[in-house]
Amino acid sequence: MQELDLSVSALLDDLADRLGPLFPRSETRDRALRYLQGLLSQCERKNSWHLAEWLGDATPDGVQYLLDRARWDADAARDILRQWVIDTLGSPEGVLVLDETGFIKKGQHSAGVQRQYSGTAGRIENSQIGVFLLYASPAGHAFLDRALYLPKSWTQDRERCRRAGIPDDVEFASKPELARRMLERAMDQDIPAAWVTGDSVYGGNRSLRLWLEDRSQPFVLEVACNEPLWWKSFQYTRADEIAAALPDDAWQTLSAGSGSKGERRYDWALTPLTRLQPTEEARRWGHYLLIRRSLSTPDELAYYVVHAPRDWVSIETLVRVAGQRWKIEQGFQTAKGECGLDEYEVRRRASWHRHITLSLLAHALLVAIRQASHQQKKLVPTGFS
Repeated sequence: MQELDLSVSALLDDLADRLGPLFPRSETRDRALRYLQGLLSQCERKNSWHLAEWLGDATPDGVQYLLDRARWDADAARDILRQWVIDTLGSPEGVLVLDETGFIKKGQHSAGVQRQYSGTAGRIENSQIGVFLLYASPAGHAFLDRALYLPKSWTQDRERCRRAGIPDDVEFASKPELARRMLERAMDQDIPAAWVTGDSVYGGNRSLRLWLEDRSQPFVLEVACNEPLWWKSFQYTRADEIAAALPDDAWQTLSAGSGSKGERRYDWALTPLTRLQPTEEARRWGHYLLIRRSLSTPDELAYYVVHAPRDWVSIETLVRVAGQRWKIEQGFQTAKGECGLDEYEVRRRASWHRHITLSLLAHALLVAIRQASHQQKKLVPTGFS
């Protein structure tokens, strides 16, 4: 047990050393590190009042100052987060996973808030939406990046934006555009990632898919049932029509990974798509449609467009990559349940990014601590405790 404590202490010290130079004042640095620890604590709720009480403060003023007016750069902290995750979890088999999550909020003044669909609630709610990028590897999974989605109702009202601390040069960007920016930051840092995956919000965006192809980045991205695709000709065919035309022997039952209720087993089918191949390099790559069918409800299907080197492609590999998308849902659950991701009380855009970045750092630290604990248990000989 002593060795595990030392390992956890070393992880904390390493992260603190990396973050320290971001803060010109030692008081702000110490408060930020204590805030991180508070997010990982057993504090009943992780809003400003409860965290302030956990920190020993009589009021939440110090916490609010850290998230609002203190001098430090949340994007620089995000860059440290990204590098730290790769240093602890990096693998050539890594997968970059895209998704968004909702934060239910009251009122109309918090940056980006409006009545909009929230997957968290499963309905239209007054909420903020954040777009996130997660890294998944055999060693674990943690977040790399985040961005607050600003609906057009906000970016078209500059006075409202100014009141929420949104600079005049911040224009509307769709969720796929925010995702592309996060992917670009990760790829420019040479993140070891073999694949990109995400749901139909991102897979259904042709510009994002073409951008990934231009970067020679393999992907398995979900698309809608009516996605038009070239199949057996240069005439468009809907994804669901392709699925309906496949013979019975095209399907096989495979697991997309384990979940809380055991193996996620589905029927799967894979078929090549037609594509233009003007160069020798392009001929090395293929386009495919991967289809998932529920075993219990066969009319429930999901569709994935694949772009990858032909010698990488097997249905087992693609099913494994598609299954990594559930890792980001697990990440949201842990970050909200244990790291206070959704328990903030801020209105300004910069404050949102500050809290969310610190919460993601806390989540990455939690993942590394649990990884160290798992490794320590594996080293304990049988018969010892």
